[in-house]
Amino acid sequence: MNEIKSHYNYPDIILWLEKKGLELYGNHFKIHESDYSVIYKLIAYFLKDEPTCYQYGINLNKGILLSGPVGCGKTSLMNLMKHLTPIEHKFSVKPCRDISFEFIQDGYQIIHKYSIGKLYESQPKTICFDDLGVENNLKYYGNECNVMAEILLSRYDLFISKKLLTHITTNLSASEIETHYGNRVRSRLREIGNLIAFDRSAIDKRK
Repeated sequence: MNEIKSHYNYPDIILWLEKKGLELYGNHFKIHESDYSVIYKLIAYFLKDEPTCYQYGINLNKGILLSGPVGCGKTSLMNLMKHLTPIEHKFSVKPCRDISFEFIQDGYQIIHKYSIGKLYESQPKTICFDDLGVENNLKYYGNECNVMAEILLSRYDLFISKKLLTHITTNLSASEIETHYGNRVRSRLREIGNLIAFDRSAIDKRK
């Protein structure tokens, strides 16, 4: 990995994140050195460290698309990044599976809720959609709907019109995303997100 030239001390930030991870997840939490290249990019992005993001080819006007195999730590890392992010860039983490269950219960207003937001809120919110691909196509009153595809297409429109940011974690590859959600969603995701990927051989930390 190239030497980072930054006014931030990245090794110290890693130590701080590990400490925070121990608080949140218990004594088994550990940041593995093999993941540093991914974590450095996330730190640079969420601290809005422009020179380092430039070095990594990360566009601060886009969100993050964090991909990697099951159990490599994507969700834990995004939850940790919430503690690094400046207040004006705060985001919430929402499992795609939970959204699909909400859709079964409440129907199409759920698509509205996670794209445009509530009408009385002045701004739609930055959300990290966690584990894209684990939810299934669900039926609401017999109508099948790919809920996440609809939400992502709506948020793409808001990215273009209002610069709304969307973060995503997934263990799907680009071709699997296309199979699940169609070519339109795949190409929109390329436009709205910086792809940061764990090595496909990254270890399953849950074992």
